[in-house]
Amino acid sequence: MPKGKRKGRFERGRNDGSINSSDDESNDNVSVVSNYSENRSTEECEETEILAQEQFEEKLSDFLDGLTQKSSQGRTNCFQSLTKAFVKKYMPSFIRDRNFTICDGIERSLKKGGGPEKTAAAELATVICVQLGAEVASEEIYDLLKPVLLIIVCDNSVAAAVRAKCCIALGSITFLTSGEIGDVMILMQQFESIFAGSYLKGDGTIPNITPETATLHAAAINTWSLLFTLMSPGNIGTMINNSKNLPSLEKLSELLASTHLDVRMAAGEALALIYELGREENEDFEDDFALDLLETLKQLATDSHKYRAKKDRKQQRATFRDILQFIENDTVPEIQVKFGKEVLLLDTWTRRKQYETLCNILGPSINIHLTENFLLRDIFEILEPPPTNEIGGLAQHQMERFRKRLLNAANFKARTLSRAKNRDKRSDF
Repeated sequence: MPKGKRKGRFERGRNDGSINSSDDESNDNVSVVSNYSENRSTEECEETEILAQEQFEEKLSDFLDGLTQKSSQGRTNCFQSLTKAFVKKYMPSFIRDRNFTICDGIERSLKKGGGPEKTAAAELATVICVQLGAEVASEEIYDLLKPVLLIIVCDNSVAAAVRAKCCIALGSITFLTSGEIGDVMILMQQFESIFAGSYLKGDGTIPNITPETATLHAAAINTWSLLFTLMSPGNIGTMINNSKNLPSLEKLSELLASTHLDVRMAAGEALALIYELGREENEDFEDDFALDLLETLKQLATDSHKYRAKKDRKQQRATFRDILQFIENDTVPEIQVKFGKEVLLLDTWTRRKQYETLCNILGPSINIHLTENFLLRDIFEILEPPPTNEIGGLAQHQMERFRKRLLNAANFKARTLSRAKNRDKRSDF
């Protein structure tokens, strides 16, 4: 029986060439399918994103409508829901288009609402100003809500907790809108009239105040300190020694004797801010008083009194060690805040105070706003421009992962089909 001819080198080459050509064609098909799948998945992601954004805005519109309902608890819930949404997502354009509706609801609730409703409305007002930044709309909100908030802050018949929240809100929107320095000074005097209740009595004894009142006094001190960061070096020494403008260092140091931790810590930070700004205009700013102050600060930085809670002692020692180090050696412990691929350096008491205030407003979402919010980037002098879109960094990351997952799935399917075709051709060789 004749043997079949063995294929020669050139014939094998020709057959091999045809197989390679088929592989190349398959790979080209894979590339076409891959590109088609990638484009399609990108379009699907964009459509999904747009749909999600529309649904989100519809939900927010429902909450805005809820601000006019009869139920006080219902209005409060709507305020809280709006605040949470605007904290987590940077969306100034949505707020700008509905600014009148939002402000009208806030003003009405501040004037006529109960305690929880007033608190929720004040918190939303602060977040709105964070969102809008240095726009004209922010100034309009400030002009509209400032007198209403100030009435609540100075009203002794209102609960101390509500007054404290409104105090923080008033100070925050003043800081965010960078009001006229004359108006800022007047507000600072108003806040001092509140925390003056924690000064020592005429006979040198410590006043006995309730924890609720102490919370109000601490809020007033912290707000006073925040507004102090808006001042420029120039005549700090003159104003500090003139009680008509700012409280004296002696008066502020009396607050360090308070029986309430929040008041002591707020007073210590206020003194650090004053010395920081004062030393910018004069290296020897109030050095004589600093020597007397150091003894008190050392006691607070090493406090081990058992009648104070362990957590309070630990927090107090950590804070006053930093304050003592600054007053004594003029050094501020540096704190680095990482957000995305950027780093914010908090190397002054001014920056620490401003960052702490914004953290209390935004919570963990401050990283999103540091990335996207023009106002925050301007406050902390972050030079690189933020992204132009209004999609949060976390949302972008999640959408990118979803897009890659879809693309990988499409590529896997294309490779599987291609290999299946090649397997069918095994009989050819």
